[in-house]
Amino acid sequence: MTTNTNTAATTDTTTAGATATAGTGNGGTGRIDFAKAAPKVFRALVGFDAAAREGLDPALVELIQIRASHLNHCAYCLHMHTNDARKAGESEDRLHMVAVWREARHFFTPKEQAALALTEAVTRVADAGVPDDVYAEAAAHFDDAELGHVLALILTINTWNRVALSTAKVAGTDERR
Repeated sequence: MTTNTNTAATTDTTTAGATATAGTGNGGTGRIDFAKAAPKVFRALVGFDAAAREGLDPALVELIQIRASHLNHCAYCLHMHTNDARKAGESEDRLHMVAVWREARHFFTPKEQAALALTEAVTRVADAGVPDDVYAEAAAHFDDAELGHVLALILTINTWNRVALSTAKVAGTDERR
């Protein structure tokens, strides 16, 4: 699936912006509205997210975001990105297999498998760093520019997960709509 980069950046900025918007009225949690409390930081993160996605296959973008959200236990982002993947044409079979992709490799291309492995390593970087073999496998499937964007995307979804978890975002309350 291909997408016009300008369209993707516009859509993705909206996606990213909604991911981090939390408010004191959010289920009565009393947590801050991140976008209002730190608007320059929020806008910078939205810009970083949009730049990270440029040139990447939208299906791959969603797989990376879904896997990181699984690992970070971010129900808000997981709900959002599985819905986005469905709207982009992703199959239910593949969506169900993302969490167990190593046991269901035949659902994913070698390139997607390399991206998922890198997503896991970067997301869990405190556990064992990013192993050389995982990095080398990703580097074998992506040119330097693509790999830079994949890494940036992994960094941004991990940040969005932390924002959503810290501000007590509730799954199913996607404010983009």
